[in-house]
Amino acid sequence: MTSGANVRVVPDGAALAEAAADEFLALAREAIAARGVATVALSGGSTPKAMFDVLAARGRDALAWDQVEVWWGDERTVPPDHPESNYGMAKRHLLDPLRIAATRVHRMQGERAPEEAARDYERSARDALGTPPVFDIVLLGMGKDGHTASLFPGSRGLEEGGAFVIANPVDSPLTNGPTVRLTMTFPAIAAARHTRFVVGGADKADALAGVLEGPRNQFPAQLVHGTDVRWLVDAAAAGKLTRSYS
Repeated sequence: MTSGANVRVVPDGAALAEAAADEFLALAREAIAARGVATVALSGGSTPKAMFDVLAARGRDALAWDQVEVWWGDERTVPPDHPESNYGMAKRHLLDPLRIAATRVHRMQGERAPEEAARDYERSARDALGTPPVFDIVLLGMGKDGHTASLFPGSRGLEEGGAFVIANPVDSPLTNGPTVRLTMTFPAIAAARHTRFVVGGADKADALAGVLEGPRNQFPAQLVHGTDVRWLVDAAAAGKLTRSYS
């Protein structure tokens, strides 16, 4: 395992899930000790799913889960029981196994009109967490095109400087053509106390090398800034990095 100030590389996907779970638990415990609650914004995708499975396996004794408030960084415009719903995936792999109370779960309502759903989610976040809403932990993934949350290359969400949650029209091979995604914006992510990218798989290697070592402002993930932004990646995703992260 190699590590650097902002990038940690672990051997494989299983190690990545364990490392991400360790990081999540440490940051959540820190938040609960400091403020009595941990506010977390989850991401979707296969890599977070593996982390959720690890957290579920560690059980309720691993964290004061009744003091965790669960939010989301983005969502597809689908009902909560749809196979592609980020909320639905988290419900199956994290929320239900850990018996997290519904009152502590704040999902993006992907089945509603997108503009209204985004506006109401931002209002809820601001009411609960201030303006800007300050999350203790924002978890992010990254696509093979360098997108993060649902801030895709060429989408208008990349330029959003005022709103914290938007309905973002996207047109990408990764979304199978035109669609709309609900997503937090860069200003919302920047306000977080801790931001963690969790990236795994060889299909992310080109984008990760471009984001971390290439020219600036080429990929959406490069636009993420904040107080504490760090990357957890597996060796396959790190396969084309040329610098030493140690």
